[in-house]
Amino acid sequence: MKMHADELTVAPETVRALVDGQFPQWRGLPVSRVPGEGTVNAIFRIGDGLAARFPLEPKDPAAARDWLEREARASRELAGATRFPTPEPIAIGEPGEGYPMPWSVQTWLPGVVASAAGAGGSEGLARDLAEFIAGLRALDTRGRTFSGGGRGGRLSDHDEWVETCLRRSEELFDVPRLRRLWSDLRELPREAPDTMNHGDLIPGNVLVDGGRLAGVLDGGGFGPADPALDLVGAWHLLEAGPRGVLRRELGSDDLEWERGRAWAFQQALGAAWYYAESNPAMSAMGRTTIARILG
Repeated sequence: MKMHADELTVAPETVRALVDGQFPQWRGLPVSRVPGEGTVNAIFRIGDGLAARFPLEPKDPAAARDWLEREARASRELAGATRFPTPEPIAIGEPGEGYPMPWSVQTWLPGVVASAAGAGGSEGLARDLAEFIAGLRALDTRGRTFSGGGRGGRLSDHDEWVETCLRRSEELFDVPRLRRLWSDLRELPREAPDTMNHGDLIPGNVLVDGGRLAGVLDGGGFGPADPALDLVGAWHLLEAGPRGVLRRELGSDDLEWERGRAWAFQQALGAAWYYAESNPAMSAMGRTTIARILG
């Protein structure tokens, strides 16, 4: 089942032809689809060291290229910013073979995504995540501020989306309880200036090895935002004990912690209903996060 009404289909044969035609240096490398929980791109592995990413939702090719170039700049800036590996951009491919948009190639990172690793009880992972978040916060924003798109600015800007999610979640949650919770969360004041954030610390973007952080995927949204934004990882990834470890390591005060909880709520609520049939793993993540937030 498709995740989006206008979702594109990307066949391995198409990827093989695009790689062979546009990047002949990789003709001898095997191409294989990477199963996963992603909702934005179809991912294909090229050999042992590369990953091709094909956006699933159609858009104007020029706009898609601009988006991919912005992602590449953000990923390039993030790479090497901490001791934890993140993918590095390699190339941008052209439309062709029936696929209507540009696509990208980046380095492949080994590891198991956190949702499959069952590492929510790991205090080592919590300490590593705290180190990663603190490392990003310490980076220079170079005068940049939140762009105004997506999560990371004012919580109340998401009222319309949250209300849509609540209306669609009657069979999943105690909606009156969640509506009361959002009415409190949306009012949380913002005091701290923007810091650099990864922007999407969900289980499918966090690689784990032996209960420790092995790498972080999808760095295209790296940029300035509410410093509480990356605290979504506390709720998406960790059980109560390790969550407390992460908070202590970061020294988060009550306001920052509650704002992180609010951003996690906004993201999880949408994932739970939107992907209920098309991406059960993402929907389960949303339900698990809401349960942690309510707990």
